[in-house]
Amino acid sequence: MATEANYESGEDYIVEFDRFRFGFNSSDFEERVVAAAVKLGLVADNELDEDEAADLVELVERDWIESPRSGLGQRVSLMGGESLVYWLKKLVFRGAWLDHRVKEGLLEVAWDDELTDFGYRDPNGDRALLELAPVPSWHEVQFRG
Repeated sequence: MATEANYESGEDYIVEFDRFRFGFNSSDFEERVVAAAVKLGLVADNELDEDEAADLVELVERDWIESPRSGLGQRVSLMGGESLVYWLKKLVFRGAWLDHRVKEGLLEVAWDDELTDFGYRDPNGDRALLELAPVPSWHEVQFRG
């Protein structure tokens, strides 16, 4: 079974990270960006307004926000530093890469009783559940709109 190296759900956003180039449709990209912000603790949940989501999408797509539309955009544009952008992109790409591997039959989604969360495993049973590397937390500067 041949596996495509790069994920593609559309061509609205073409983003490069590490050695990958992924194409996303706009709703897929926005959902992944917001989910990454939630995972990092930058926002409490995925209930962002249109401007807040647009600011995060622009940050991940361009690595900066040209003209913030929301309080969240103003806050993250003032944070500076590439660490936040790096981790948002990393989580967007990690999720897309894992989804692509599942679609290709190279990983299965599995429930981990110990972590009480979903994880991934080799469908052939050759390897144990794939553990995802931990991510840093931005809970201390979490945006509360």
